[in-house]
Amino acid sequence: MKQVPLFSLILLLLLHAKKTTSQSPAAAPVKPPAPAKPPAPAPKASPVISVNSPPPPPSAQSPAMVAPIVTKGPINIIKILSKAGHFTFFIRLVKSTQEDLQLFSQLNTSRDGVTIFAPTDGAFEAIIKSGTLNSLSDQQKRELVQFHIVAKFLSSAQFQTVSNPIKTLAGSGTRFPLNVVTSDSSVNITTGLTNTTVSGVVYTDNKVGIYQVDKVLLPLDIFAPKPPAPAPAPPKHEKSESAESPLGPKVTTSGAETSFVRGNLVITGVAIVSVIFGS
Repeated sequence: MKQVPLFSLILLLLLHAKKTTSQSPAAAPVKPPAPAKPPAPAPKASPVISVNSPPPPPSAQSPAMVAPIVTKGPINIIKILSKAGHFTFFIRLVKSTQEDLQLFSQLNTSRDGVTIFAPTDGAFEAIIKSGTLNSLSDQQKRELVQFHIVAKFLSSAQFQTVSNPIKTLAGSGTRFPLNVVTSDSSVNITTGLTNTTVSGVVYTDNKVGIYQVDKVLLPLDIFAPKPPAPAPAPPKHEKSESAESPLGPKVTTSGAETSFVRGNLVITGVAIVSVIFGS
């Protein structure tokens, strides 16, 4: 048997492998999987300030245009005022007079809503230091709180058309006059003793409006100087014992006519005196 040289054998194997490779179709390249797209970010919800969140920062606009606090769920006037801050004395006065219960009843039994003019802590300093607040009776303190509450909702725009004097829970008329007058962008409040303005909106939701005032609204009926008491009337003189009784007889004489009055009986007679001279 004739032996094939090793070099020739290797050459034949290389030629066969090349032919086989050229005849078989090339495998399609495998594409790597496309990377997954990141999920779209959720839309940002509009900020809602609840009673459990800190109060909004002060605005650069006028004080009456400060953004109000808004909340969801049942309305709690005390929590709203507490979260707004600087209403400590007004809150104590509302709770001590149990007007918070009256407000709760008003909000749950009436569709009219309420409007509250809330004095700041600084507004109470004058009447606290002077002792005026402590000198009030429980009834007067209750009326003082009620004088700051209107039994219907008033928006800032409605202040321009409201009829004066405004009726509060304390009453109206000459005893509790409360007048609201708008000028330009300000809301002025007068009571006959107090003249102040609405300096901010604490809370509003088309049913409850709480507006900040920097003075306590003093009603005339409580704080106006009382007129001096009238002088006592002079004592009446007692009748003398000799004064005739209303039931006793009354005698009147006119000329020769004499009348006796006893009760409803009148007796009139004419005295005739005859003098007879005997001879």
